[in-house]
Amino acid sequence: MSVPLLQVQSICKNFETAQGDLNAIRSINFSVAPGEFVCIVGPSGSGKSTLLQIMAGLLPPTKGRVLLAGQPLLQPPAEISLVFQRPNLMPWRTVLENVKLPLQIVGMANGEAAFKAQSALEMVGLSDFAQAYPKELSGGMEQRVAVARALVQQPRILLLDEPFGALDALTRERLNHEILHLWQKQQLTAIMVTHNIHEAVFLADRVLVLSPRPATIAADFNIDLPRPRPEGVEYSEIFGSIAYQIRQAIQA
Repeated sequence: MSVPLLQVQSICKNFETAQGDLNAIRSINFSVAPGEFVCIVGPSGSGKSTLLQIMAGLLPPTKGRVLLAGQPLLQPPAEISLVFQRPNLMPWRTVLENVKLPLQIVGMANGEAAFKAQSALEMVGLSDFAQAYPKELSGGMEQRVAVARALVQQPRILLLDEPFGALDALTRERLNHEILHLWQKQQLTAIMVTHNIHEAVFLADRVLVLSPRPATIAADFNIDLPRPRPEGVEYSEIFGSIAYQIRQAIQA
């Protein structure tokens, strides 16, 4: 077995509230191998997004630690990019300028940043919309811009916080196929939070189920389906069986 790229070790997270300490996460442990696609599911309010922000280095844990390639993660690293639930595009900037933003923040020369941003837009099929503004895009296109903005830094790990949850079913299905294609082509390691069990089974090598708050790992499923996913695999008996087992673990 390959050496883990990301390790979550005994992570706990408490928040101070007017009613006292809120224990959101309690002693979560798991590892992610290079090139693995992991989905995280669980009840609403179980701390999935909080856990993802800790893995991104955006939120410090109360206890425990995250290791990236064996080293403690103390701040947001360039090797990890996060796609949020909302695209959060700046309406006054063009699509290209939105994608360039992370590179400009780190001081990259404008010409090089523009070249890399254009390449990222080509990855997500939006090179023809480089000079468009967010208001001219559909919801699915906006999320593809957000994915391009995450990929422009050439991360080793892509974190996705339910990025397609607000989209219609057909657009979501198409973008799931695009994410799989990008994951394979760019040889990324991916960790995605989702409420959609079928989406998790379709995308992932493993599905982690969080318990209700305070969150722990309630179950860890290996998804024994072929790669690339065959056409119509989501309608197969084995797919339905895996999805049912995950649903039962969430409801337990």
